[in-house]
Amino acid sequence: MNKPDDDAKKPIPDELLDPDAALMLRVKQGDSQAFEQIVDKYKRPVLNLVYRMIGDPTGRSATRPPLSAEDIMRNAKTYMAQVFKILSQAKTETRFNSEWFDKMKPADWIRLTAKFTVSQMLEREYFHKRFQEEKPIALHELLYPLAQGYDSVALQADVELGGTDQKFNLLVGREMQRTYGQESQVVLTTPIIEGLDGVQKMSKSLGNAIGIHEPPVEMFGKVMSISDALMWRYYELLTDVSIAEISQMRKQCSAGENHPMDLKKALARSIVTDFYSAAAAQSAEEDWVKQHQRGQTPDSIESVEIPRAEVVRLQSGNETSLHMDKLIHRAGLAASRSEAARKLNEGAIKIDGEPVSSPIKIVKSLTFVLQVGRKMKRVIIPPQ
Repeated sequence: MNKPDDDAKKPIPDELLDPDAALMLRVKQGDSQAFEQIVDKYKRPVLNLVYRMIGDPTGRSATRPPLSAEDIMRNAKTYMAQVFKILSQAKTETRFNSEWFDKMKPADWIRLTAKFTVSQMLEREYFHKRFQEEKPIALHELLYPLAQGYDSVALQADVELGGTDQKFNLLVGREMQRTYGQESQVVLTTPIIEGLDGVQKMSKSLGNAIGIHEPPVEMFGKVMSISDALMWRYYELLTDVSIAEISQMRKQCSAGENHPMDLKKALARSIVTDFYSAAAAQSAEEDWVKQHQRGQTPDSIESVEIPRAEVVRLQSGNETSLHMDKLIHRAGLAASRSEAARKLNEGAIKIDGEPVSSPIKIVKSLTFVLQVGRKMKRVIIPPQ
């Protein structure tokens, strides 16, 4: 959360606000004690995580199939492993909306769907666009906003947080609560952050994401790979640096008083520190500098052991010939052997710093550093 500008910190007399509003104002101004008071006052869990079987149609130009129960459980485990790096597991209650939807009878669903019209659903940008383009919209997709909205009713939600692309669904929740006689939840939306390419939203499937479980040096390196223009966006959305400070840094860069490289390193340190520690961030920076600015091998390079039978072509004396496509794929530096072959043709492969372009490589040592682009691993091939 960015620190508010000075104008936003002008005090408002508490008597003009209700107690909770006064506390929230202090929270927005960075008062940690006020935040603790809010948490202590409301003993309900800080957050409810709800997993949904209906595929969210947001951002989709084609029908999204519903998820199976197995898919939901797999996704839930992955999501919880990530979210608990940020949230306190002790203060978080995880809920599955099957708790209430499994109890609903057909008549209950009819009453639920009667609360909204098709024309209201078509007001949503994604549905409207697909309708105009005469692309199919499955009925289960229209149910998604209603299901998400009813989750707010079942949980008696006070606040729902989501990306700006979820605004329609979040507002359906507010409307749904009103129809059930509940006070409407507060909706908080966050901007959708661009991925490493600076164009499309960050997504693992698009290959432009920074995974919060990635090793510190990998996370640091990905931040360093973004453009200077995208750096300011990341400062705004991913750090506690105030807008005023970011504006000042931009002016200093334009005037040549500060170098973008130094500011990007500071950004990378901040992000790695948030998910690991200051010590891990410092070590990641040192390894990145060794690899990318000094051409040295990082100290914390990941090691991978690969069975001989999977990559060795021929053994002759102290020389071993290796299938490079198999080696690169098996080391986890390419998604497939065909991708590994493309990397070879592109000249992106090195072994112990020496470029490799041939599909067969003869090595004398069975422990070496394999590098693909900016990624590298220490490969260990056990003897016979």
